[in-house]
Amino acid sequence: MKHIIVGTAGHIDHGKTALVKALTGIDADRLEEEKRRGITIDLGFAHLQLTPALRLGFVDVPGHERFVKNMLAGVGGIDLVLFVIAADESIKPQTREHFDICRLLGIPRGIVALTKADQVDDDILGLVRLEVEELVAGSFLEGAPAVAVSSVTGAGLDDLRRELARVAAAVPEKNAAGHCRLQIDRVFSMRGFGTVATGTLISGSIQKEQEVEVYPSGRRLRVRGVQVHGSKSDRAVAGQRTAVNLADIEPAELARGDVLSEPGRFRSVERVDCRLDLLGSAKPLKHRAPVHFHSGTAEIEAEVRLLAGAAVLQPGGSAYARLVLRDAALLLPGDRFIIRMFSPVVTIGGGVVVDLGERRYRKGEDVGARLDVLAASDAAARIALLVRETEFGQGIEELVARTGMREQEIAAAAGRAPLIAIARPQPWYVDRAWFQAARERLVKAVRKFHGEQPLLAGAAKQDLRSREMPECPPFVLDALLGDAREIVVEGETVRMRGHHVVLKEDEEQARAAIERAFEEAGLATPAMAEVLAKSGVEPARARRLLEILLRDKRLVRISEELVFHRSAIEKLRQMLAARRAERFNVGTFKEWTGISRKYAIPLLEFLDREHVTRREGDERLVL
Repeated sequence: MKHIIVGTAGHIDHGKTALVKALTGIDADRLEEEKRRGITIDLGFAHLQLTPALRLGFVDVPGHERFVKNMLAGVGGIDLVLFVIAADESIKPQTREHFDICRLLGIPRGIVALTKADQVDDDILGLVRLEVEELVAGSFLEGAPAVAVSSVTGAGLDDLRRELARVAAAVPEKNAAGHCRLQIDRVFSMRGFGTVATGTLISGSIQKEQEVEVYPSGRRLRVRGVQVHGSKSDRAVAGQRTAVNLADIEPAELARGDVLSEPGRFRSVERVDCRLDLLGSAKPLKHRAPVHFHSGTAEIEAEVRLLAGAAVLQPGGSAYARLVLRDAALLLPGDRFIIRMFSPVVTIGGGVVVDLGERRYRKGEDVGARLDVLAASDAAARIALLVRETEFGQGIEELVARTGMREQEIAAAAGRAPLIAIARPQPWYVDRAWFQAARERLVKAVRKFHGEQPLLAGAAKQDLRSREMPECPPFVLDALLGDAREIVVEGETVRMRGHHVVLKEDEEQARAAIERAFEEAGLATPAMAEVLAKSGVEPARARRLLEILLRDKRLVRISEELVFHRSAIEKLRQMLAARRAERFNVGTFKEWTGISRKYAIPLLEFLDREHVTRREGDERLVL
């Protein structure tokens, strides 16, 4: 079944609530004060099963100028607007303001309902139609059906229902496969259930027993139950008016403007970069002007910072701006918003979020060119730009949080962009040009290392990272090294493919002398410093020759200062193998080997590590 959200708009007392009741049979005025005063103060809701395959959810908004902020909380998530103009009054101030709001929010389609048609003659109705055509010329409502109706007599209601069905058929369904976002517009307590929050599910789905996060507070909650249009359901999908019963929270801990979404998926922000449009009827907007910011169901005080050095935005103009919010909110690129003056509180403009305002712009940077890319429809270019701006790339989780796009959409866009994908549990993307340059930089660094340290097999991977790319994630470094054909990675050592240690004659003699000294000593190994000093080459080269013998496993290091020849260790293993399952202490071991305690203790600890022996109290067991 297709679910479409219809929002009313129009001047006070033009019959919005009466029309919704005439269409649905539901009185959307729920507050006692609304019924007493005969005006809509807050949002009202109703629904209509228009056809077996189409259900309309109505959001009835107040028309009084004092309650436009409540109107804005309801009009953000709608698919089409039912624009109400009373035939006996025609166009009034809030008619124009609501019309401006609908245009600024980018509502794509709508229907004009000329209410109270029973109170005027055909000539007056004809004049009203002409005034409406003049108002909507060049807008999304140009050419939209204008249906004359009477909520009292019922005249025209069938025509209106047919037009609603026709226009709704052209509305694309909201993305139920997207990330869940439920914008809260009401919170209350229901006896026997506890806290209930309602709103329009603008994307994704939400289901019973699901964990959700409240943005911006970060509180995580369990959904105890779900209702769609007043009926119990296991799951609600995008485009539906939804109520959720939330566990372990009081109504006072939630508020209109909060958003329920997936835990840890997004982050609340206090700055956004946007394309801002100023109404032609507004006064010039100065840099750093305070405004009321409305997006979704949220209303937040904000400051407008015009970008690219602009000092003022003229009426009817458009510019990129950064909005600095007093309170954090969950906002994503593509979200529409409205701004209103502080005094008098009237609508002056609106626009669309282009990027989260996390980037610090440098002097001279072409901010407009950057935001042009992010505002355009080319998803591959947007993803490529965001990845390129971070030196070592970004993971798909971060890109979801930055863009609100689904993982599949990001992967498809990245596949069309000049990016390299690094396989991990979650894909990671880096700029191709950066990747190639960084790979060549590492090759040069390894080549230089061999020139400076010819006796070493290669550079330690961790040392290479610390010197060349200290902030680089290890998996990105591994991908760079793995892509370099000239490089061979052997464990934690990195070398050029053609590099082999070639010793000079005096170095060959020194290496042999070092090995011979340890081999002849057996388990009574000599002091390392003494052996290196007698090697016949200077200390630095002697130590490198020792490292070569250790690498080639001719020698075995058992502690920082003790090195044994491998033949001595092998004979010790054979001796102990003949005593399998035998228990012994340190004294016995000294008798077996003829060595002092100075060597016995480190050797036994080495044998424990090698699982040749196992310590049990003061004794050891030969395994």
